[in-house]
Amino acid sequence: MSTDFLPLEGIDHLEFYVGNAKQAAHFYRTAFGFSLVAYKGPETGSRDLVSYVLEQRKIRFVLTTPLLSGHPVAEEIRRHGDGVKAIALTVPDAAAALAETVKRGGTAVGELEIRSDADGEVALSAIQLYGETVHAFVERKNYRGRFLPGYVSMPVPDPLASPVGLAHIDHIVGNVGWNQMDHWVRFYEDVMGFALYQHFDDADISTEYSALMSKVMAGGGGRIKFPINEPAEGRRKSQIEEYLDSYGGPGVQHIAMSTPDIVATVRAMKARGVDFLRVPTSYYDELPARVGAIAEPLDQLAELGILVDRDEEGYMLQIFTKPVEDRPTLFYEVIQRHGSRSFGKGNFKALFEAIEREQDRRGNL
Repeated sequence: MSTDFLPLEGIDHLEFYVGNAKQAAHFYRTAFGFSLVAYKGPETGSRDLVSYVLEQRKIRFVLTTPLLSGHPVAEEIRRHGDGVKAIALTVPDAAAALAETVKRGGTAVGELEIRSDADGEVALSAIQLYGETVHAFVERKNYRGRFLPGYVSMPVPDPLASPVGLAHIDHIVGNVGWNQMDHWVRFYEDVMGFALYQHFDDADISTEYSALMSKVMAGGGGRIKFPINEPAEGRRKSQIEEYLDSYGGPGVQHIAMSTPDIVATVRAMKARGVDFLRVPTSYYDELPARVGAIAEPLDQLAELGILVDRDEEGYMLQIFTKPVEDRPTLFYEVIQRHGSRSFGKGNFKALFEAIEREQDRRGNL
């Protein structure tokens, strides 16, 4: 009987490198409803980096900014703008996770690190992912603190934050360069022990002008999903090419966050100024015939621009924000599943046409 060489307990956190963590934290607290739960900076003894830890249910973001212009993190931000640096996974043994993944072809980023304070200790390790992104491994079974040693807890409840119903990360999508998708599929298979979950080619994801291909990798007993996109040939520049040009290479394109009530969540986010992509109203004229009966009122979905798709196991609802940075790079998906395990294949054409309209407005189509 084979054993799981890389047991994963879930997504521990996402760390973003940003130009101004204080302002970014304010945005995620007020617009997305995250609560500030921990902090490190000069006041806590961190002289070169400041980090704000934000949470909503099972979702945890860490926003990090360098305090010195010559810091390596400052150089990464100069190249990429704000974006995801680390996809951190909770593991029972960070030393074993590093050893096993390196043995299978992964590249270590630094050495195993043990951090400790009065609340216990945390073991941390990391391997290289696409571009300058890393997978971090976090072993926190011997730690009772709020986040990690070196951080101080912030007062609760957060007076600035009001949750909008975001519950957990459904999937995280990475964009890679031309003909690189299969390389990273093999990385997840060989190094991480993941398996191919779903595959979409340019026949599935294309419009009159552009196309892309995508493969979804799944690990952690199928609970952790990482789709990987690469460009495909088209008449004009695809959204993946625009991302690669704007970000300066491969990286995390979007983060899908699950909610039990997408209508309430999206309504709250829109009221706080979050901009979402819109599809033509004709999309909703054809929706009942395509997806059948659903619990949510069609008029409310049309009002908010929420998309619907169905597979053999049920249906799902989804909507995508516009990029949350000035560079057209990182954006978010809000998703609610009613049994469906798919990723909205029936919505691809309408969605990508909406993205192309935004590209055209930016002069990048």
